[in-house]
Amino acid sequence: MRTPGYVAPTPAEARALIARVLPPGTTNRAAWATDIYAAFGAMDIAATPENICAVVGITDQESNFRVDPAVPGLSSIAWKEIDKQRERAGVPSLVLQAALLITSPNGRSYKERLDAVKTEQQLSDIFDDFIGMVPMGRTFFADRNPVRTGGPMQVSVAFAESHAASRPYPYPVTGSLRNEVFTRRGGMYFGIAHLLDYPASYDSPIYRFADFNAGHYASRNAGFQNAVTLLTGIPLALDGDLLRYEQGQPSKEPGSTELATRTLARRIDMSNADIRRDLEVGRTQQFEKTRLYGAVFALADRVGGQPAPRAVLPKIVLQSPKITRKLTTDWFANRVHARYRACLDRTSNP
Repeated sequence: MRTPGYVAPTPAEARALIARVLPPGTTNRAAWATDIYAAFGAMDIAATPENICAVVGITDQESNFRVDPAVPGLSSIAWKEIDKQRERAGVPSLVLQAALLITSPNGRSYKERLDAVKTEQQLSDIFDDFIGMVPMGRTFFADRNPVRTGGPMQVSVAFAESHAASRPYPYPVTGSLRNEVFTRRGGMYFGIAHLLDYPASYDSPIYRFADFNAGHYASRNAGFQNAVTLLTGIPLALDGDLLRYEQGQPSKEPGSTELATRTLARRIDMSNADIRRDLEVGRTQQFEKTRLYGAVFALADRVGGQPAPRAVLPKIVLQSPKITRKLTTDWFANRVHARYRACLDRTSNP
């Protein structure tokens, strides 16, 4: 997102602007500004008011600018997760309780630490210790820490690891990238990467905000699903998943979007194999350049008598042990967009 006629500020000007537009009550404003600007510089992201306020909107929504925010009821959430894993592994409750009474590396038992846990970083550290120090930890979690997001932008640890594999992380890593996600500099760096370090042709930042929650290009893909529904009359869940996925990988079995798109095969002069080939790049920018994308939207534009929307806010119910009421991706995107607009107002009101 770049303002027309944008003139890059000096580093000092950019940091000053960031510090000024942070939400009222934010502490350590200069430190937040430094880490945000450093992430922009490392990834060659322009320090425009729009980009700055997109980051501010997400961070304010996710943590209110707290590096490791407390999560209400986290101890109860953690115990439920452990009990679920215990049942899955077929471990008797008494055996688990005995394991959790073992003294952990910080001198307290795992049970004591779980009862007192307040933040995701604390919980992640407990699981890392439990997996590494107690044989039963590997039985439960198979070397995988179940805390999957963290830090001030609540970014995915898996995303951080994937991004660092393709673009070197600019800071020294103490322990692991997981640990970096829970720091201000690492949490902001990887959160900004997830939000802004990918090309998207959206006409509003609200779609990036939805993508931050639902995955890159989810809003564009929901627009494609909407066009397929317009043409076929087949109602599709606007979730951004163009293929059926099993354990994160495309299934050989066609999902609802692929099956609906196949009914257009004759109208767009494509085979089922052609359709599948193009849908397989649906999580990349390349999908917009495929024959399938162009043919479906050309037909939808003609049938509708006007351009069909190229992006739609995904309709996904958010699932997390931390969520205690029904929330959706479009709710999240609109909440962030309101914070984004408030931030833009602060750029013009010193």
